[in-house]
Amino acid sequence: MTTSNTSRFQFKSRLLRALRSHAHDERGQTLVETAMSMLVMLSLVFGVIEVCWAVYSFHYLGNAAHEAARYAIVRGGSWAQACDGTGSAGSGYGSSQCQASSNDIANFVASRNFPGINLTADDVCVTYYSSVPSTASQNCTASSGSSVANAPGDIVQVTITYPFQLAIPGFGDRTWHMMSTAQMVIAQ
Repeated sequence: MTTSNTSRFQFKSRLLRALRSHAHDERGQTLVETAMSMLVMLSLVFGVIEVCWAVYSFHYLGNAAHEAARYAIVRGGSWAQACDGTGSAGSGYGSSQCQASSNDIANFVASRNFPGINLTADDVCVTYYSSVPSTASQNCTASSGSSVANAPGDIVQVTITYPFQLAIPGFGDRTWHMMSTAQMVIAQ
């Protein structure tokens, strides 16, 4: 072997040894494992947070339906004057001596300030049932404010739907349509 061949052979063998030793080197492996573990852990943490927001929203949705039904039962058809339905203070929302229509009930729900939940009057469906189950007046658009079967002893049912945006990292955005219903007997 000549000197140039010997030096080339030594260079190649040193290069191969260096490549082999670097191939077995694990210095960067912990960084990659940490990044992958953090990705999974943060997805789980944010997923739990989103599920907690969903439970929170569902709880307040049930509370809103209950409050709306309670609002309706003390403002039945036995009162002489109608509530004005604007949702502002002094418009019948503070007193129970007015007759609430479906519009009034829907506006009452929309005027409530539930933190993080934006309910509108369109999310509310008010149904009145008389003592005979076959006759019902339903107004889900909350536009006409019908007060059929709105006498004491009749039943009012308030159904609220809410589109909850469930955004879990890595799974995309999904809409969960929550619904809560409250039903009570009209007292006045």
